[in-house]
Amino acid sequence: MSQMFFVNLPVKDLATTKAFWETLGYSFNPQFSDDQTACLVISDTIIAMLLTEPRFKEFTKRDIADPVTANEVLLGFSAESREKVDELVDAALAAGGQPALETQDHGFMYGRSFQDPDDHTWEVIWMDPKAVEGGN
Repeated sequence: MSQMFFVNLPVKDLATTKAFWETLGYSFNPQFSDDQTACLVISDTIIAMLLTEPRFKEFTKRDIADPVTANEVLLGFSAESREKVDELVDAALAAGGQPALETQDHGFMYGRSFQDPDDHTWEVIWMDPKAVEGGN
């Protein structure tokens, strides 16, 4: 079995957050979702557990960071092309997301970012396969 990665994120309004990600074409695993939790499937091995703030608070003794004023995490994932980066970020912005950082274009690497309805910052990056392999 492949190693999986789970990130847990607090959300203010679960229905709004789910609608945002569904608009971007992502799905949820109902087996691990309920009225306080949505299991967002990003890939076969990457899962984001979106938890209402009261539910999230059950897993920590610390305060929940306010992503409007502070970043505890930057979330990033790859896209298969520059065009796919643009498609996803443009769709996120059209679905109610907000721009985050400036576009990064280094030729061999291209990235854009957005903030979801809960102000979490997501970076979408494409890297030229030749650069990944160590070539130019």
